[in-house]
Amino acid sequence: MPKIVAQKIDWLKLGYKTFSEKGFSGIVVEKMSKTLNCNKSSFYWHFKTKKEFIREMVNYWVENKTKKIIEITSIEENPTQKINKLIDLTYRKLPYSDFIFYLKRYAVKDKSISNIIDDVDNQRIDYVKRLLIENGYKDNEAQIKASLLYKHLIGFYEMTRYKELDGHYMAEVKKEILQIIDIKPIKN
Repeated sequence: MPKIVAQKIDWLKLGYKTFSEKGFSGIVVEKMSKTLNCNKSSFYWHFKTKKEFIREMVNYWVENKTKKIIEITSIEENPTQKINKLIDLTYRKLPYSDFIFYLKRYAVKDKSISNIIDDVDNQRIDYVKRLLIENGYKDNEAQIKASLLYKHLIGFYEMTRYKELDGHYMAEVKKEILQIIDIKPIKN
């Protein structure tokens, strides 16, 4: 017998995974409720509509894929370490990487989601810009290099998303990044 209510986080994690694999068409409440072994009324207990669910899922993505990464890298002692940690975190191959691909397709029909994506892009670029300024770059140069670095990340993802990467790919990524930024060691 299925349980009556799954936790909100269970729905969000499953939705994130499913959306990453199939996009909006994969968000089928009946199928998801079977996966969670609960009644579909559990979904509507937490979310009034699928549109509300998508917004909550996007918030989950923002918290876990932007804010959490900024928190983790901010712990490092100096800007060079922060940048290196950021590169290690953002360029590693992770499951569910197609989430943003499907989200951008969905955002064509939903301006509010498009605005969130733009905001996340700007937050990410601004964070890298601040790290580069801490590392000795002037404001304008840091802005340009942060934008280039973010575009490199997107291009890297697009070029490798369906490829198996060997264990040495990160060294190649770092060589390429050194063509964009020169990370100056901080003197204490």
